Amino acid sequence: MAWLSALFRRAAPPQAIPAQPDAPELGGDTAPAPSSAHTALDYRLDAARHVYACNATRIYRGPLPPLLHAIGVLDVQIDAHGRVQRLDWLRAPRHAPEVVREIERTARAAAPYPAPLHLDGVTWTDTWLWDASGCFQLDTLTEGQLGGDEDGAEAGGDGD
Repeated sequence: MAWLSALFRRAAPPQAIPAQPDAPELGGDTAPAPSSAHTALDYRLDAARHVYACNATRIYRGPLPPLLHAIGVLDVQIDAHGRVQRLDWLRAPRHAPEVVREIERTARAAAPYPAPLHLDGVTWTDTWLWDASGCFQLDTLTEGQLGGDEDGAEAGGDGD
């Protein structure tokens, strides 16, 4: 039975860092460095890094737990100056309307985004991976998820 107790001690998920009310918010008047991306796919990394910088205390650190509270895929249309023009859900987490609202608020609050120098505006698409703690990761910068098969072997194999 000692092995069972040890299993439960190791299985505790990493602690999410709670938001701090006095943490400074980026976005608003703070203009980030422009993006030199030539495609929407290249711009995705710049936008994700910007959202992380604006929400440093809300990013889930380490691999996410096996079960997430919500997953959503959002298009954010950004103009040539980095301003949000429109949000469009490709897959909204409808079972968690509070998460839908918070993702939309977070995406808007991060503006202005890096201005896409080589694009006349851009649509940034990313998957938001939301933990029950309220912390999140973006698929572009995710640290993975616990419970996956780290060594690459297929699930259900014979164990050899």
